[in-house]
Amino acid sequence: MPQLNPAPWFAIFVFSWLIFLIIMPQKVLSFKFANEPTLHNVKKSKSESWSWPWL
Repeated sequence: MPQLNPAPWFAIFVFSWLIFLIIMPQKVLSFKFANEPTLHNVKKSKSESWSWPWL
């Protein structure tokens, strides 16, 4: 039964886990933090008082 021979399957298993644990986190983190929010034209809005005609 060729399924019981661990030589080719163990190498595939180890290689795939090395990809998932070493290469993939770097790729995912580069997409996660690529667009940091930046504040453009931060101005405090001037609040104007309302003129209430009945006061």
